[in-house]
Amino acid sequence: MAILVTGGLGYVGSHAVKLLVDRGEQVINLDDLSYGHVGAASGSEVVIGDIGDAGLLKSIFSKYTIDAVMHFAAFAAVGESVENPQKYYINNISKSIVLLQEMLAAGVKKMIFSSTAAVFGEPQVVPIPEDHPKDPTNPYGRSKLMLEEILSEYDHAYGLKWTALRYFNASGADPSGTIGEDHTPEHHLIPIVLDVALGKREKVSIFGTDWPTPDGTCVRDYVHVTDLANAHILALEALRSGASSNVYNMGNGSGYSVKEVITVAEEVTGKKIAAVPAERRAGDPARLVASSEKIKKELGWKPQFADLPTIISTAWEWHKNHPNGFGDK
Repeated sequence: MAILVTGGLGYVGSHAVKLLVDRGEQVINLDDLSYGHVGAASGSEVVIGDIGDAGLLKSIFSKYTIDAVMHFAAFAAVGESVENPQKYYINNISKSIVLLQEMLAAGVKKMIFSSTAAVFGEPQVVPIPEDHPKDPTNPYGRSKLMLEEILSEYDHAYGLKWTALRYFNASGADPSGTIGEDHTPEHHLIPIVLDVALGKREKVSIFGTDWPTPDGTCVRDYVHVTDLANAHILALEALRSGASSNVYNMGNGSGYSVKEVITVAEEVTGKKIAAVPAERRAGDPARLVASSEKIKKELGWKPQFADLPTIISTAWEWHKNHPNGFGDK
């Protein structure tokens, strides 16, 4: 039995693929290379293509005996989603429905879905539990919430079992140093900060310094990408064992501000990192911190890289040894 991983050459997807391959799973890695890198395949069988290509999906499901789908393929830049919502609804919703259609046609009824903390919008309580009200402040978060709702209806109507993992801020790099974060353009804070340390950027912009937080900058919950990947393995095993559909928040339960991230990065790298204030970005909440007690209790998830210095240290090892990322773009 094989696992179909969509977007498996991207950041989080590639780390899940590596763990799957390391444990002996057959992995079919479907990616359109819009953000992925062939160097992140980790021995998986790569198929270059689009999740909205029904013909390609039919051929994959007919060629391989697929046990489950891990669905990472999505656009994920909050600011861009506000500027160009159509791009996000076409890719994150319409094409995902094509994937679901072909899964059902092939009798594949297990999905692990890469969701996001952006489904919550501005939190009413922190840390945020799974049953917190959902009120996304941007099209990216709305697209992910819509697909969660679609999956719930597919479970009710067709028996498709699914687990949504709502990431907070994925960060860090695999401890082996063989894969890491490489986006073009880069939107995530930690790699941008490390690019400044490497001299690849002059400065990092702080989007708003007047947020209602202790130091005026946005607070986020950073969770190591390998810990996220491990959660996907646990979710897969639960579905294989007959678990019901479920959702889990994925974070550390501790929030760090933009200024705190910059300070820790300076300590880890030994470099001064220039930072300048900038206007707030549309759709950004002030504070996002997760409660991950549910997945710890129900699936036994235990973060191995929970503290910010460790997270940034693994990212720094990747970035300083791969200043051009995977070197394919």
